[in-house]
Amino acid sequence: MGFGEFDSDANAPQVTGPTSSAKIVVAGGFGSGKTTMVGAISEIDPLTTEAMMTEASVGHDDTSATPNKTTTTVAMDFGRISLDSDLVLYVFGTPGQHRFWFMWDDLAVGAIGAVVLVDTRRLADAFPSIDFFENRKLPYVVAINCFDRLLHHQIEDVRHALTIAPSVPIMACDARERDSAKQVLISVVQHAIAHDSALRAG
Repeated sequence: MGFGEFDSDANAPQVTGPTSSAKIVVAGGFGSGKTTMVGAISEIDPLTTEAMMTEASVGHDDTSATPNKTTTTVAMDFGRISLDSDLVLYVFGTPGQHRFWFMWDDLAVGAIGAVVLVDTRRLADAFPSIDFFENRKLPYVVAINCFDRLLHHQIEDVRHALTIAPSVPIMACDARERDSAKQVLISVVQHAIAHDSALRAG
């Protein structure tokens, strides 16, 4: 089953007045597409900290679904995108390997929300990211990365498998495509605004 088209301009949050900026974190399991997503949406040359995988990965990282992957993010990815003339998003991708997770707290400081990228071939890899953001009460959106442009599982089946609350948005995306990745970031902004409004309302 394919995933639908998205009119990013029609759905973009409308912001008026002085330019605003916000920080969003992109997390997920090893090889889930974080570096690819940051690179796809960034209007500047993205900053990446990719390094060749070494023997330290053996026994720790499951490369069965990504046998051609030879590099890994060791610190962060960074990109920037303007959703509107008045709203700029700074996007930070987390390292996926377990031994670099100590950096996640620093990357999450000041973020309004997050993306959890999911590879349905390795659903369990998404749990650490979900737990991280839930424990810190940071709004997040789950994005199912369709590596072959097909959605192999119903979204509600993924929600059930990952025990995601009904209030958390889940969508399909192709992290390689700018418009698809942009859709995910817009959803994060909208979800963060709704979350903040709910907190203010008590």
